[in-house]
Amino acid sequence: MLDLLITNATLPDGRTGMSIAVQGGRIAEVTAGLDAPAHEKLDAQGLLLAPHFVDPHFHMDATLSYGLPRVNQSGTLLEGIALWGELKPLLTADALIERALAYCDWAVAKGLLAVRSHVDTSDPSLLAVDALLEVKRKVGPYLDLQLVAFPQDGVLRSPGGVENLERALDKGVDVVGGIPHFERTMADGAASVKLLMELAAERGKLVDMHCDESDDPLSRHIETLSAETWRLGMQGRVTGSHCTSMHSMDNYYVSKLLPLIAQSGVSVVSNPLINITLQGRHDTYPKRRGMTRVPELMAAGVNVAFGHDCVMDPWYGMGSGDMLEVAHMGLHVAQMTSQAGIRQCFDAVTTNAARVMHLEGYGLEAGCDASFVLLQARDPVEAIRLRATRLKVFRKGRLLAETPAATAALHLPGRAQATSWMSRSS
Repeated sequence: MLDLLITNATLPDGRTGMSIAVQGGRIAEVTAGLDAPAHEKLDAQGLLLAPHFVDPHFHMDATLSYGLPRVNQSGTLLEGIALWGELKPLLTADALIERALAYCDWAVAKGLLAVRSHVDTSDPSLLAVDALLEVKRKVGPYLDLQLVAFPQDGVLRSPGGVENLERALDKGVDVVGGIPHFERTMADGAASVKLLMELAAERGKLVDMHCDESDDPLSRHIETLSAETWRLGMQGRVTGSHCTSMHSMDNYYVSKLLPLIAQSGVSVVSNPLINITLQGRHDTYPKRRGMTRVPELMAAGVNVAFGHDCVMDPWYGMGSGDMLEVAHMGLHVAQMTSQAGIRQCFDAVTTNAARVMHLEGYGLEAGCDASFVLLQARDPVEAIRLRATRLKVFRKGRLLAETPAATAALHLPGRAQATSWMSRSS
């Protein structure tokens, strides 16, 4: 007797009429037309069943703090960093934990069951680190929270930066982070990359650095990060996040940079909602889009994922934990409007993002965790177009959240009463 049997599902790769058998929290079988005894059966009615969404870049220590102690008036990255500096002395562990847990509730309702969150290590008290380690413990039964030791003020620029980061790792933080473009000089930025990469190699940690979150085409720390990855033999274990300066670089230099990133096995995380909002603020017109070169990176063989980055914090006053909203913005800014391009954007918030986080048991194959989302859509393209309702969210075979289908009752003159949910087939 199976624990759960889902029938008549459409999968992201286009297979239809598929059945997913679940036993002991794992997928036992994926095949067409399976009918077997099960404690629970669910007819997907041809709708899309996808692996759960993954956010590989977020700042949970700041989330839901919008307006504290004031609002970012310029909308710039630098004012956001300054505002975070004003907020840090006012933070309490209880309030931070409460906001983070509330956000995790939002995430689960949206089918987002894995988040990589950077946590500021610049404060010697490590209050945010301790708070998010407690959040990680609390949400563990229903959400994978991976923490990055992030020296927001610069690991070399701030007093005790290296020691604070190492203490955070000792406490149980998972990943080594950095922010080389915020060090005082380009040379210091490169030195910080080398130092942090060697620290990660020594400790056997993954790496995820904010790289070149700038409109300055001469901010080229992704080059150093890729070279150090190759030198230290850390291929596949390193991520460069943002990389927005690449949008302003000349094509000749990028033609050299792309093969280096691909050869080193460095993943890139773009954050479309935030990159399009924060970058280009110093431009009049023409105004740069500010997002990294997503299609070109993908074409070069680089694993590219999309992150949410911020929700209602000093940098961004919008957001709801919806990774389909992230993908929707990403395809527009990157002009990835072909059918193949839109599907790549769906991958950027699912399979590619899971690869960044090194998630074990992720996917829709036999042996994977039975963690997936039933969407009110017929395929990934429609899911992004509609920011589809998450009808049911499962983790390891257990139902975590469900949302009623979105329908509109139409009362139109001269026509019979009807309902619609904007599917192409309705």
